[in-house]
Amino acid sequence: MRTGNILIVAGIALVVIGFAVRLGMFSWFGHLPGDIHVEGENSRFFFPITSCLVVSVALTLLINLAARLWRGGS
Repeated sequence: MRTGNILIVAGIALVVIGFAVRLGMFSWFGHLPGDIHVEGENSRFFFPITSCLVVSVALTLLINLAARLWRGGS
């Protein structure tokens, strides 16, 4: 695939993700069991480890599916 086509697809994907975030479709991010949230008197620490794992698995599956489709299903 040519570089220009990849940039166009990436731009469209970013716009779609932006609309989804704007509509609140990612309100679950950071609120899953296993996400670390610690508040002290003068500090806060937040690490959405479970949410990051879910996003990582989803992106891995999506990228593998796209690679199989572009290679011809081998």
